[in-house]
Amino acid sequence: MIVTLIVICEVGFWVLLAAGLGLRYLAKMPRTGAAVLLCEPLLEVVLLVVTVLDLRAGADPDWKHGLAAVYIGYTAAFGHYTVRWLDGHARHRLAGGPPPVRPPRFGAARARHEVKLWLRTVAGAGLAAALLQAGVWYVDDPERTASLSSWQGFAGRAVLIHGLIALSYVLWPKKPKDGDGGHAPEAVAGAGAGKDAVRPVEDRAGR
Repeated sequence: MIVTLIVICEVGFWVLLAAGLGLRYLAKMPRTGAAVLLCEPLLEVVLLVVTVLDLRAGADPDWKHGLAAVYIGYTAAFGHYTVRWLDGHARHRLAGGPPPVRPPRFGAARARHEVKLWLRTVAGAGLAAALLQAGVWYVDDPERTASLSSWQGFAGRAVLIHGLIALSYVLWPKKPKDGDGGHAPEAVAGAGAGKDAVRPVEDRAGR
């Protein structure tokens, strides 16, 4: 049931996102679109509540509960980022807004961009680890919670691997090749959306 709910939440995220942006820019109903987008964090709340109730009902903690915690952490860290990025593209293509700023490709600007993305991974992994630890304390049985602890290790490895990738851009900044046009300005997801930019999801704690 938990895995099915994770799939439903992921599909629901994109359905609500498409509906919200469609209402904002195709139906010319920006407030209604924003209200729809505001419903997106509720998907993670529902997943969290169902996971807790499943454990409370006596289910043995396993990989499904660990996956749910990691999914919640990921969407909390990257959900708002994803919404703003897609809002910038939708505003440009559907409402004649300015083109969204592209992510930087070279040099220090690219390194800063990669570090910021890594910090989101740190935040998401931290939230996931905290939820997993809460499950460990709630069950209070090391033998039954070994799976949850292993997912904490997974979150830690994700932070380490992404950190090494970000560090590589800091230590060895990418340089433009001949004809690449130099350094692109540092991007802000959803840039060009102006005062009407979507701000409905506070980090879904992103996407």
